[in-house]
Amino acid sequence: MPKFSFSKKAIDSLPLPPAGKRANYTDTKTPGLELRVTSKGTKTFSCQRWIKDAARPERVTLGRYPTMTIEQARKAALRVNGAIAEGNNPAAIRRQLRGEPTLSELFHDYLERHAKKQKRTWSEDQRCFDRYISPSLGRRKLSSLARRDFATLHANISRTAPVQANRVLSLCSRLFSWALEASLWEGANPVAGIKRNPERERDRFLQASELPRFFQALAAEPSDTVRDYILTSLLTGARRSNVLSMRWEELDLEAGEWRIPDSKTKNGQSQLVTMPPQLVTVLVERRRHVRGPWVFPGTGKVGHFADPKKGWDRIKERAQALGIIHALAPLEEWQDPEVTDAAEMALYHPDQVVKHYAAQIHRHELEPATFALTDLRMHDLRRTLGSWQAKHGASLAIIGKSLNHKSLKATAIYARLDIDPVRDSVTRAVDNLLAAGGVSEPGEVLPFERKTS
Repeated sequence: MPKFSFSKKAIDSLPLPPAGKRANYTDTKTPGLELRVTSKGTKTFSCQRWIKDAARPERVTLGRYPTMTIEQARKAALRVNGAIAEGNNPAAIRRQLRGEPTLSELFHDYLERHAKKQKRTWSEDQRCFDRYISPSLGRRKLSSLARRDFATLHANISRTAPVQANRVLSLCSRLFSWALEASLWEGANPVAGIKRNPERERDRFLQASELPRFFQALAAEPSDTVRDYILTSLLTGARRSNVLSMRWEELDLEAGEWRIPDSKTKNGQSQLVTMPPQLVTVLVERRRHVRGPWVFPGTGKVGHFADPKKGWDRIKERAQALGIIHALAPLEEWQDPEVTDAAEMALYHPDQVVKHYAAQIHRHELEPATFALTDLRMHDLRRTLGSWQAKHGASLAIIGKSLNHKSLKATAIYARLDIDPVRDSVTRAVDNLLAAGGVSEPGEVLPFERKTS
C-alpha cells in the first residue's frame, strides 16, 4: 500500500484507479490512517488497526474527503487508536462514531434544554439556524467542523448581509459555548477568533418628507390586519413581537394604556405603554369586528398574526410609486385630475407606474430607486417614535421609559417616572408625526377613492 504524508495538494493530484477498482494509500504521520480512492473519484478516510486476538485487521470508516479535512481525519484516527488501546472493539468504536451528534442535533438540544427556557427570543435562533446554518453544516458531525467552515459560512453570508453574518457567527459561538458547559463538546470553540464585519448603529427613521406618502400607502393597504399592525407599531414604538402577540386583556382602551407582562418583554420588566388617542380610535373600531383573545389574529399554530413582511413590502412599493408621481407632477405641470389619476395608479397598481410613465421619467432623468424605502425596516418604526419624541423636546429618560429601554445608569430614573409625562411626550410626538404626514385622524389618511367601473 503506497505511503505518503497526506496533504491537500497530494490527495487532489492522486490518479484515479481503473474502472471497478480502488486504490488504498496510508498516511505516514498518523498510524492506521488510510485513504481509499474509487474509480469514480470518491475519496474516503478510514482507520485500519490490528485488534488483539483478531485474525485480521479491522477497518473503521471515518468520513469522505474533502467534507472531512485531513486534520479532522487525523484527529478521528487518533481517537480510534486510543479506543483500541483501551480495549474497545471495532463495533463499539463504530457505535461511538455514529453516536456523535451532528450540528443540527446539538442545536436541537440547545434549543430544548437551554434557549426555550432562558430566552424569549429563542424562535429567532431557530429561524437563523434553519435559514443560514443548517443547509450547509447541519448534517456535519461536530468533530468534522473546523474554524474554516464557520469562516467560510460567515464570508458567504457577508456578501449580501454582513450584519446578519455576524448574528450567525454569534449563534454558532453561543451554541458551542453551551455545549462545553453541558459537557457535550470537548475542545476549543471553533468559532472563536473569526473576525466580524464592522457594524454601524442604525439611525434610520421615517423623515418628515417621507411621511405623507408612507401614510397614503398605508391607508391603501387592503389587509386591515397589516394596516392596523403597522400603525400600532409606529404609534406605540413597541417591539415587533409584542405588537404581534398583543391581547385584548392587556389593553385598557378607556385609559389609553397597554400593559405588557414581564414574561413578554425583552428585558424581563413589565411595560406600561401609553396609547395616543389616534390609536385608541383605531383599536376601539377594531374591537367591534375582531373575535378571540388576539388583537391581530392569525391562521397559524401560534394563533396570532405572525408574518407582516409581505404587507410591509406592499406598503413600501406603493410609497415608492407615490414618490415618483409626486416628483413628476410639478415637472409635467399636471392639473388636479391628472394628479388624482396618477396617484390612484400608484396606490392600487404601483407595479405599473414606472412602465406607464417611462417617457416622463426618462425625460426628467429621474431614478425610480431614489424614491424607494428599501432601507426602511419594520424595526425602524420603533425608532421613528423615539426620534420624533427627541425632536420635540423629550428627555432621554422619557424616551427610555416609553420604549422600555434598560440602562444600568438610567433604570433608577425610569422607575421613578410617572406615566403622565410619558403620555404627554408620546401624544405630542404622535400629533406632530401625523401632522407632518398630512393626517389629523387615522380615518382621514386615504386621500383618493378607488374608481368604480
